[in-house]
Amino acid sequence: MPNGLIADDSLRRHPDGLALRLTLPWYRSLWLSSVSTLGVTIDGAEVAASDLSFELAGRRYAIEELPAQSETLWFLQAHPLLIVRRDEKVAVGDTHGVTVHGELRLPYMQIAPGADGGPGLYVPNVVHQTLTLTATDVDALPPALVRDVAPPPPATDSDPFQLGLTLYSASAEFRAGWYDFDGLLDRVAELGIGPGIEIVASQMVPTYPVVSDDFVRTWRDAFDRHGFAESSFGANLDMGRRRDRDMTPDEEFAFTLEMFRGAKKLGFPLVRIQSAKPALLRRLLPVAEDLELKLAYEIHAPLGPNAPEILRVRDTYAELDSPLLGFVADFSSTMHAMSPTLLRAVRRAGLDDEAVDRLQEIWATDASMRDRQQEFIAYLTGRDFDPGRLGAFAHLAFNMHGHVDPAEWADIMPQILHVHAKFYDIDESGQEPAIDYPALVEVFVDGGYRGYWSSEWEGHAFAELGEVDPLLLVRRQHDLIRAAMRERETV
Repeated sequence: MPNGLIADDSLRRHPDGLALRLTLPWYRSLWLSSVSTLGVTIDGAEVAASDLSFELAGRRYAIEELPAQSETLWFLQAHPLLIVRRDEKVAVGDTHGVTVHGELRLPYMQIAPGADGGPGLYVPNVVHQTLTLTATDVDALPPALVRDVAPPPPATDSDPFQLGLTLYSASAEFRAGWYDFDGLLDRVAELGIGPGIEIVASQMVPTYPVVSDDFVRTWRDAFDRHGFAESSFGANLDMGRRRDRDMTPDEEFAFTLEMFRGAKKLGFPLVRIQSAKPALLRRLLPVAEDLELKLAYEIHAPLGPNAPEILRVRDTYAELDSPLLGFVADFSSTMHAMSPTLLRAVRRAGLDDEAVDRLQEIWATDASMRDRQQEFIAYLTGRDFDPGRLGAFAHLAFNMHGHVDPAEWADIMPQILHVHAKFYDIDESGQEPAIDYPALVEVFVDGGYRGYWSSEWEGHAFAELGEVDPLLLVRRQHDLIRAAMRERETV
């Protein structure tokens, strides 16, 4: 995500010298053990690690202590301080050049399991930012919201799908503190979005993976106030929570069981699962039966329903033969173009017209994701353009944009239990320029799907904070889906 560890209002006064108010550079909460390193340069001078400390919830840690903190959650809305000890203390109004370098690993994104009891390999998240900051004592204010929005047309009995959203759509705004939980749901209701509400538990639950009784009360109050309905509970599996080793099978089961219980407490009928390991599913199925929970494994770009990895999951499902097992269809898998939001981001990072054209040409080929990525990096290198200038975009451009034929969803339609109606943009004509929503509506209406389409704006992976109002975009996407499905129903 481009919104990194520091922002324009990060530089703060501190008795030890100065502090930087940090923002978690990801869309979900992470364990402090996810932080591999943090480094700071002030006005061109690198700060010694011994002069840095990290303060969260009133407790200080040396930087080298962070990887051992596998029991401490850095909640998405928390803003810990990175404290710099120095003789010259910063004052409000002072301006300094600040560079922050952070390296994290994502404990639920395992590339390869550990060998001989050691730790596995996990996707890294590297953040390198240089900003000129002026010290302040106040947080930046969120922009004014558009309030004059006409109500949506009412749902009808003939509508094939129920609409809703995942609160993940407002990840960046929630992380920045522009909304608390109640305020976010109030805004969703104000815009006439719903009734289905989906959450990523690791993003929204402050006591993750445990769902506390306090959170249940807050949840119930908001749902009763607005008439929402629970659609999907997104569960991660943090196999790499500890840095010295991966979770054992018993720990994976216990961690997932905790989230199943939380989903049940909140009234969800379905859990989006991250792991479809046969042994784990065998242990979880009796729990799901007892709790009356459906379990859905997400099919996400760059994979489609018939990718080898998904065929293995389908084989596992056939072996277990349970009506509780199915899939979440994520429309990032079935895109026909790259999103304008991504293309704007890579232009900001320095790509010229020729490079942007070449990126799209390579993306549209039938080569594997890795081969396409490597071809693009080789192209950049051949033009003396450092791929590192793109940060994660060189990977995300291919990993988050699949181009499987939408018709393939029909191959597993009876097993699709939930839909992530992924989108990045809505253009002036009311269409998603990179995802053919009328075609997708046709496939799902004709296939007999009758569950939720949960809007998922993922432009926050590429857009700057405040560039757009994602909830307004969700509302416009709902208008598009309603129009497309009602037109299909009349055919």
